[in-house]
Amino acid sequence: MPNSSSISEFLLLALADTRQLQLLHFWLLLGIYLAALLGNGLISTAVACDHRLHTPMYFFLLNLALLDLGCISTTLPKAMANALWHTRHISYAGCAAQVFFFLFFLSAEYSLLTIMSYDRYVAICKPLHYGTLLGSRACATMAAAAWGSGLLNAALQTASTFSLPLCQGNVVDQFFCEIPQILKLSCSKSYLREVGLLLFSVCLAFGCFVFIVVSYVQIFRAVLRMPSEQGRHKAFSTCLPHLAVLSLFLSTAMVAYLKPPSISSASLDLVVSFLYSVVPPTVNPVIYSMRNHELKDALWKLMTKYILKAMNCPSLSM
Repeated sequence: MPNSSSISEFLLLALADTRQLQLLHFWLLLGIYLAALLGNGLISTAVACDHRLHTPMYFFLLNLALLDLGCISTTLPKAMANALWHTRHISYAGCAAQVFFFLFFLSAEYSLLTIMSYDRYVAICKPLHYGTLLGSRACATMAAAAWGSGLLNAALQTASTFSLPLCQGNVVDQFFCEIPQILKLSCSKSYLREVGLLLFSVCLAFGCFVFIVVSYVQIFRAVLRMPSEQGRHKAFSTCLPHLAVLSLFLSTAMVAYLKPPSISSASLDLVVSFLYSVVPPTVNPVIYSMRNHELKDALWKLMTKYILKAMNCPSLSM
């Protein structure tokens, strides 16, 4: 049986059996990837360039877009390359890098969504202290904490996983490398250490979840006490995008990691992993721009500016 020292590459799960379906999957994944790049890239550029969007809420949205770009860029390009070139191979180092960066972006995004719930809490429940509690230095510190927590979690999980002896072959039953599939290849009882580390991460994630729930309980209580119906509608509308993104993130991740092993299969695991690793980064820009007039105006001006420049038209005053 091979061990981890003799494994130089892994074999990922093929998306299709026939060449025609592989090429079809390549074009579908390419379309999804380009849509995610376009949506998150436009939001990042609009927030960075429009001074009206230089507020804490949009600063965190910029960070969310960057994390979404990193998350989907970790998984899809390799899957597209494998489908296009009719291969399943990924190097040992490439697999470890994929695990690290996917965990990094995913963990940082969850931390950032937790911080964004605090942002909404302060904006609605303590509006007079919003500028004090969420100044530029505080926002930068919280964003750095989100990125740092993701980096720390990814480093610990990846180092612990790939230090295990792997002697159950090198076939990963997934279209990208992820820890649960790597653990299936281990034949050592030391995997309990990795399980313990995973449980610790789950406890931290549950703590963030409790914080989010408490924040929104306070938000809903404050909104329901508002005398003006217009004020209540405006307050709810600022929370709905965050709630939608958060619900999509948590529901897909829970289905992926908490589904009973009895209903697990290669095809179901593939669909579920696609839902939590690809769908949120692609859909998040649509959710945030759907009812946000300030963001839509900034995006429209940004696109108009570059369209006019591409057509060699004289610039219009913005």
